[in-house]
Parts: sequence; C-alpha cells; structure tokens
Amino acid sequence: MTTKTDAELKEDVGRELAWETRVDETAIGVSASGGIVTLNGTVSTWAEKQAAEQAAHRVAGVLDVANEIEIKPSWNTTRSDADVARAVRAALQWDSLVPDRGIRSTVSDHGAVTLTGTVRTLAEREEAENLVKRVAGVRHLINQIAIDAPCVAPHALHAAIKAALERHVAREVDRISIDVHGDTVVLTGAVGSWLERRAALGAAKGTLGVKHVDDQLRIE
Repeated sequence: MTTKTDAELKEDVGRELAWETRVDETAIGVSASGGIVTLNGTVSTWAEKQAAEQAAHRVAGVLDVANEIEIKPSWNTTRSDADVARAVRAALQWDSLVPDRGIRSTVSDHGAVTLTGTVRTLAEREEAENLVKRVAGVRHLINQIAIDAPCVAPHALHAAIKAALERHVAREVDRISIDVHGDTVVLTGAVGSWLERRAALGAAKGTLGVKHVDDQLRIE
C-alpha cells in the first residue's frame, strides 16, 4: 500500500468532511503530519465535533486524530447547566426509540453531561448518546448507561442477528460473517456502501443480548 503524503491526507480528510452532512466543513481546519491529523475550528454542538472526528478516522492512511475543535453555541449567552439538563430531558422524552424513564443525566461544569441508568439494547444506549450530543450547550459527554438484557445462547444470538441482517441488508447478508463471543458480536466481510454498513451495524446493535459490536466490515 502506498503511503499518502501529508498534503494528500489533508486533502482527503477535507473531502470527507465535505461529504459528511453533519458538519460544516468550512468551519473546520485540517492539518496532517506523519499520519496524525489535527482538526481545529469552532462548531456549535458536541455532535458536530464528534462527527468531524469520525470522518477523519474514516480516511485511509490516518493513524491518529487530534481533535482541537472548540464548541461554542451560536448565541452569545452561555447556557446554564440547569437549562442544559432540561434540554437533555426534553430530547430523551421526544425520541420514542429511547426509554427515557430508565435514563438519568447529571450536568455540571458548564455543559459536561454524564448519562446513567439502564436500557435493553446497545442501539438504545447509542441512540440516547447521539441525542444528547446534539443538545445545544453540551460540551462533554460520558455515557455510563448499562445494558440490562438477558443472557442469550450464542447460537440463538447468531440466528437473531442473521435474521435482522436479512431484514435490513438482504442483498449483503451472504457477504457478512457473524461471530458471537458471549455478549460481543464481531461482524466481518464486505458491504456496498456506508449506508449498508450502518444498517448492518444497526441490525446487530438492536438485537437483544448484544452488548458490544466489533465492526470489522469493509466497504467495496
């Protein structure tokens, strides 16, 4: 594999940021040195900062990402922790995919949020995190939500995930391998696009009994 130059890495990360609809690439600066990419600039939410970081990591040749992006809300007045807490609760209650009554939040230090409580699936845990990331005023997030799901026999878990994959990514199911190790699922193989990869991961994460997903899927 040919090693990319710093200029090529910078250009490719910039293109990936432009492709990522969750961020405004014009607000983010990129530099590269020896496979390490540094992001800087200013965004309005934690979700945008994380989306930019994820986009940089997707680029082949990127070894590490230093995320120096600052979060500054679009308004001038700083939102109080009480305001952020109310907004977090409203966001959790609004989304029908999240069991909001099982989730608690603690907000301190000007927008640092810690989530605790229990949910039934990994998908619900990640949905709650993604919701809170988008709340204006959240500057840092720690997700300590536990997954309270019954133990499922490996063969039953494998069958349930395969059935979910058949529903979500029917044309790709034969190209995806499923390995079950306790409550951890390893997905390997190939899919045709980022959307199909996300659908495959969603199928596994939404299966009762799965607490961890090791994503080793590649896009062809």
